[in-house]
Amino acid sequence: MGRKICCAHTRGENYLMLFTETKLKGSYIIEIEKIEDERGFFARSWDKKEFEIRELNPNLVQCDISFNSKKGILRGMHYQKEPFEEAKLVRCTKGRIFDVIVDLRKDSPSKNDWYGIELSQSNHKMIYVPKGFAHGFQTLEENSEVFYQMSQEYMEKHATGKKWNSKDFKISWPILPPILSKKDANWESQ
Repeated sequence: MGRKICCAHTRGENYLMLFTETKLKGSYIIEIEKIEDERGFFARSWDKKEFEIRELNPNLVQCDISFNSKKGILRGMHYQKEPFEEAKLVRCTKGRIFDVIVDLRKDSPSKNDWYGIELSQSNHKMIYVPKGFAHGFQTLEENSEVFYQMSQEYMEKHATGKKWNSKDFKISWPILPPILSKKDANWESQ
């Protein structure tokens, strides 16, 4: 994995978000630092200032939830075409998922490379997906819920995807065969 970047204490508080860049430049795993006591814990899960410091898109215009009743559901690989590309911050709030991003940026040295990570309600990790990436996930447990924060509103005419098993990506999905929607099953391979 990439380098860890710890945010500075903000406004005199001790709540940290830890940023680790993945092997795909511009994408990050974000971990919370828990302030715990006998009641449980408190942590910061979003801080616009910390995103601005790292030159990550801090503009959130839409938040969505995906609830998935079965283990093995695969949603992806989704993105929006120019000029409506979107950055995403993704977190699993219930259950467990295998989250995957693919670099689709035309001039990127990691074009078509993918990165996957388990996100769960217990590890509290998030993934920052920059513009120019496709995103998808597969549920590892029944009744898994995913929370998305997006920098661009959904634009149906610009929403598209890539095939989950494209030979260009060779993603190692944990559960085969996956449970797919008709739409996700019919994306183009390239």
